[in-house]
Amino acid sequence: MVKPVDKHLHHIFTAVPRRYNVINRVLTWGLDRRWRLACARECLSLNPKRILDLACGTGDLAIQLAGLAEGDVEITGLDYSEPMLEIARKRAESLVPRKKLSFLFGDASALPFPDGYFDCVGISFAFRNLTYKNPSSKRYLAEVLRVLRHGGRFVIVETSQPDAKPIRGLYHLYMRWFAFPVGRLLSGNRAAYYYLAQSASRYYTAVEVSEILLQTGFSQVSFSHLLWGGVAIHVAIK
Repeated sequence: MVKPVDKHLHHIFTAVPRRYNVINRVLTWGLDRRWRLACARECLSLNPKRILDLACGTGDLAIQLAGLAEGDVEITGLDYSEPMLEIARKRAESLVPRKKLSFLFGDASALPFPDGYFDCVGISFAFRNLTYKNPSSKRYLAEVLRVLRHGGRFVIVETSQPDAKPIRGLYHLYMRWFAFPVGRLLSGNRAAYYYLAQSASRYYTAVEVSEILLQTGFSQVSFSHLLWGGVAIHVAIK
């Protein structure tokens, strides 16, 4: 079995609350579905044949991709939390039966795929976990670059920082005084939602994320803001 690099985060995300997906809907007022849908459509926009949902969690993006994809598209979800993967597999069986969709246990620092295997790698609200104060972030991004074919795309939907200071201030207050206490109350998992509030409030701007991706070796990076800048979708091309 692959041993995850980030032991602290592994403990947080292995302790899956029973209402994990419901809590996500509550904290985002259901908007996470719309944002993830935009990410899925971007992933599928150039008709890829192989897509990886990296750090897939309970499978939201992978299942959405499977539901939207036309033709014989191979979709793989990978995560290092076995409890989350079990939820993902059960959800996929009921929501997208007979689709070419699989879920694998693995570590993002050593992806179990050959060079240039995927046309697209997508990640929804987990890129922050790989890059926020994470000493292994360069390894993770290098692996994404390795498994993408030339011309392949890395599509990210993630929390961001609003440009306008008043909106940014309100966003930080929301994370501290709503997302953290409500998430803690509904889940009983204080560490997970404290981490969510802290990392989202202190995370990079969209411009800074673009610079990180370019420094990794991606040739082109573009982004678009959602929710007045509180969320961003990035597209990086190998």
